[in-house]
Amino acid sequence: MDQHITPPSPSASGAVDLSGAVRRDWTRAEVRALFDLPFSELVFLAQRIHRLHFDPREVQISTLLSIKTGGCPEDCAYCPQSAHYEAGVKAEKLMDAAVVIAEARAAKSAGASRFCMGAAWRNPKDRDLEQVCAMVEGVKALGLETCATLGMLTPAQARRLKDSGLDYYNHNLDTSPEFYGEIITTRTYRDRLDTLDHVRAAGINVCCGGIVGMGESREDRVGMIVALATLPAHPESVPINMLMQVEGTPLATGKVFDAIEFVRTIAVARITMPASVVRLSAGREQMSEETQALCFLAGANSLFCGPKLLTTPNPARDRDRALMDKLGLTAME
Repeated sequence: MDQHITPPSPSASGAVDLSGAVRRDWTRAEVRALFDLPFSELVFLAQRIHRLHFDPREVQISTLLSIKTGGCPEDCAYCPQSAHYEAGVKAEKLMDAAVVIAEARAAKSAGASRFCMGAAWRNPKDRDLEQVCAMVEGVKALGLETCATLGMLTPAQARRLKDSGLDYYNHNLDTSPEFYGEIITTRTYRDRLDTLDHVRAAGINVCCGGIVGMGESREDRVGMIVALATLPAHPESVPINMLMQVEGTPLATGKVFDAIEFVRTIAVARITMPASVVRLSAGREQMSEETQALCFLAGANSLFCGPKLLTTPNPARDRDRALMDKLGLTAME
């Protein structure tokens, strides 16, 4: 019996681009067609394209630390750090650089290759930015890649971070342009795009993705992927988060997001942004091993390792090591 596996027929896959080429002209119709594919065909296509750009056995490991927690003036409906909600997160001052660097050293010892620093700000003050730059320099000196998420940036602030050695800047679009106003009112979609432009112009790699499970429709997930995949340059890292329902926030209640639909979102992100690292971010604590395995099969090749993602729980490192061993995955250098 012929064991050769062939791609789906044109009638099955419609106008799906099977080349794995990096494109920035994806249409809603094309992305919608991907979401509508039978699950097995979608995952097959995503894995095929993944292998054109990456070693499927390798996973990039990052660690995320909240260097300034709580008290954020933004009203993002998913976020327990917003000052608008009573979610039990106490506002704290910016951490000392020496403490942050010690945390980064421990993360490297645990296998991380990138250290991400997050601050609950709408935008950093210049005096605070200087302290963050000292942290970036110290983390960089350890031989780690550096990433920061600090809110909106001016062009000058982006250049200052670049000068300090920052490798990546995270600034998510969160959802589709159409659904965005249902989640956030204190910052516009254009504000987010402007910060991405400043980061890119400064020569910093972009980390930009979104969140699913916030009550959006599949069409909104289509819109989010289109927004990401039609940026002037694809983000080098694309984190896909599943909503963590935190008591005290407006999105604390509601139906838990469907795991298969989450895997579909990972697969579509992989196909439309084939050379980007697609990261499993928030929500892994509530995912089964089987769901995470399907995500890796669908083209995810990065995860956050460590007990916390800013203020929400994340699987313990031992659990992640055990899962990677079970799946035959290794840490990307």
